[in-house]
Amino acid sequence: MRLKEASILLVDDDRDLLTAGRLLLKSKVRRVLTEHNPEQLLHLLERNDVDLVLLDMNFKSIINTGNEGLYWLSQIKARFPQKKVVMITAYAAVDLAVQSLKDGADDFIVKPWQNDQLIDTLQEVLAPTKDRPRQSPSGASAHTTIIGRSPVMQDLQYKINKIAPTDANILILGENGTGKDLIAQAIHERSLRAGGAFVKVDVGALTETLFESELFGYRKGAFTDAREDRMGRFEMAQRGTLFLDEIGNISLHQQSKLLTVLQNRQVTPLGSNHSVPVDIRLVTATNVPLHSLADEKRFRKDLIYRINTVEIQVPPLRQRADDIPLLAEYFLDFYNQKYHKNIKGFDVGALQKMMAYHFPGNVRELQYSMERAVIMAEGQVLAGQDILFSPIEQGSQPLGESPAAGSHTLEAMEKTAIRSVVERCNGNISKAARELGITRAALYRRLEKYGI
Repeated sequence: MRLKEASILLVDDDRDLLTAGRLLLKSKVRRVLTEHNPEQLLHLLERNDVDLVLLDMNFKSIINTGNEGLYWLSQIKARFPQKKVVMITAYAAVDLAVQSLKDGADDFIVKPWQNDQLIDTLQEVLAPTKDRPRQSPSGASAHTTIIGRSPVMQDLQYKINKIAPTDANILILGENGTGKDLIAQAIHERSLRAGGAFVKVDVGALTETLFESELFGYRKGAFTDAREDRMGRFEMAQRGTLFLDEIGNISLHQQSKLLTVLQNRQVTPLGSNHSVPVDIRLVTATNVPLHSLADEKRFRKDLIYRINTVEIQVPPLRQRADDIPLLAEYFLDFYNQKYHKNIKGFDVGALQKMMAYHFPGNVRELQYSMERAVIMAEGQVLAGQDILFSPIEQGSQPLGESPAAGSHTLEAMEKTAIRSVVERCNGNISKAARELGITRAALYRRLEKYGI
């Protein structure tokens, strides 16, 4: 959404600040609402079409802990999980900033703010789903955005930012559909090699005969169909990043060939007696667990050490359930544009259904479900009955986290989701209720109902 089209609600007990904010924003946005009493916040959101809330973190002059703002942030996210929220504070404490972002805020500014900085922040928060360049929801764009504000995703973002500027070889681990290729693209874009090529190869799909010719290239006459010289993927990635996907599925013979190239930092094209030096940053990915790769009957340990200077574990969607509404909104926006629809969002039933599901197909399955829902939906808001999960994944059950065999009822999945979230929150009912998008009272009723 563009800033000019947005409706902004500014909530602060400083009436002078409300006046200043209204004067600044009235020519920049579609509508500005202001409120000095946070008790009216939820009522205003229910009665008005608000795209973004600017929310103060302190409403009591003698208490400057930020707890009031964090409380109202939790209320917004519980009732309106898709609302954008930018927190405001007069105290530039890093711990408050981090805590508000962990609790669901989209950004954080310090007052007195700089007008240009505030406008830029609002534009950035509103822009991601509509204005960023993109090719596909799971593919790479000029600036790959990793969607997620759950604790595990914040840890992942931190690790990516830490290792991307280095030339360390990276091994990305994760289940199918978690977005390992997106992580690889983001590492390249944040690296010092961002100006070079990002070359992706699904090495698991290459046969023994194609492996060398595809990766190392060949010279004319090297084999029957070699009618001209062809550069291999290693040379294509020169001074850039080479991403080898499904590395865990290559044979021991292919592993030996790859190890030789990585050790010598040069390739010898088929049909040539001359080696070509290569300068690449290597990123690999696999859905095979690392302990399985450590079996030398399957994978060479010396190659593991070569490709695994740093490893990144991409969490499955069931371990970052609080990111589901964000991802669903992103896919909804993408497919609204692709199929020329104007679906506004989700009702409570649709969100609850998605939150209760374990998504064995991970983000890819959520993407499929949202595309189908956008195509088939008749209403302006997606309801529970519009959300259907992939039949390909039916019967897939993550160990220890899904309903018992043969139990696919919504109640069974809800029970499993609640138990998983409560355990993850170490029994903290308030935090678990926030993650599930329901009130504490509603969670207590369900705990009693399911005997948890």
